Amino acid sequence: MALKDTLLYVGKAVIFGLIMAAVFLFVTPMLSNKDTSNLFFQKRGDNGFELSFSNAVRRAAPAVVNIYSLSVNRNRPLNSGSLQGLGSGVIMSNEGYILTNYHVIKKADEIVVALQDGRKFTSEVVGSDSITDLAVLKIEGGNLPIVPINLDVPAQVGDVVLAIGNPYNLGQTITQGIISATGRNGLSSGYLDFLQTDAAINAGNSGGALIDTSGQLIGINTAAFQIGGEGGGHGINFAIPIKLAHSIMGKLIKDGRVIRGALGITGEPISSMMAQILNLPDLTGVMITGVDPKGPAALAQLAPRDVITKYEGEIVPGVEMLMDRIAETTPGKQVTMTIIRKGKYYEVPVIIGENISAAEQ
Repeated sequence: MALKDTLLYVGKAVIFGLIMAAVFLFVTPMLSNKDTSNLFFQKRGDNGFELSFSNAVRRAAPAVVNIYSLSVNRNRPLNSGSLQGLGSGVIMSNEGYILTNYHVIKKADEIVVALQDGRKFTSEVVGSDSITDLAVLKIEGGNLPIVPINLDVPAQVGDVVLAIGNPYNLGQTITQGIISATGRNGLSSGYLDFLQTDAAINAGNSGGALIDTSGQLIGINTAAFQIGGEGGGHGINFAIPIKLAHSIMGKLIKDGRVIRGALGITGEPISSMMAQILNLPDLTGVMITGVDPKGPAALAQLAPRDVITKYEGEIVPGVEMLMDRIAETTPGKQVTMTIIRKGKYYEVPVIIGENISAAEQ
């Protein structure tokens, strides 16, 4: 009886193994024939799989344009315009809207956009924002190539990326690297969350595309790290995340400028010592260090040493988040902030003002 049970057990195992082998042999050819266009591996003949980013480049590169900024000498207007700067841009929609950097076009009297298919257009400036170093141009043309984007998938440290642009006016060039860091702020006058990458971004790459290995736009190339009078070449380059750039683009198309809210305060993070002095439960929040006497905070009777812990019910972890939320709030809107003053919690309504200094830039 024991021998029979043993043979039955072994027989079942053999049959199961044969079934799995048959399934494997049937499924593997199907998988090998599937479309790999969303991967950076391409099958090349009988040599197996080779590492390649050509599919990603084919998807995104046609939408990356060369931008020539021309400036006319007003003292000699009959002379031809001189080349003031070079850069790149990215076609974002069928309507002809192009994202680029503000510093690429800020001194231009005329802007010429050259597509990779040879077409050239004179563009108009829809709007610009010096704080985020972004500008939106518009061209009139049909059958425009559009860059693929996905606003719901943020870039992560370690992601492989490609930078596309027109460095030194050599023509469209692709460089490759990884996302070295995210959330690099403090690099400009605003509160930005830069993507840091070691993909080369040289003069002329500004305003170009930073894409992932599927060809989707994840950032707008903007700057290379420099020390003193040195150029780039340190492998430390920055791009504006596409979610922020897309949001700014929408505001520029709608209003021609970015309208930012203002509270009229300066603040700093909570230190351990200050938490003890102010009898705070933890280090969450922003301590007010200064109040504009004519600003919205003063009208709401906020004062130095007040600690803002929530903004419209959202916990405030630090200064950058608070300033972002204030800037994103429409001027004239009333918001509720939770503060701690002398160890007690208060709900304070504040009517947000407009950041005039940002509007004048």
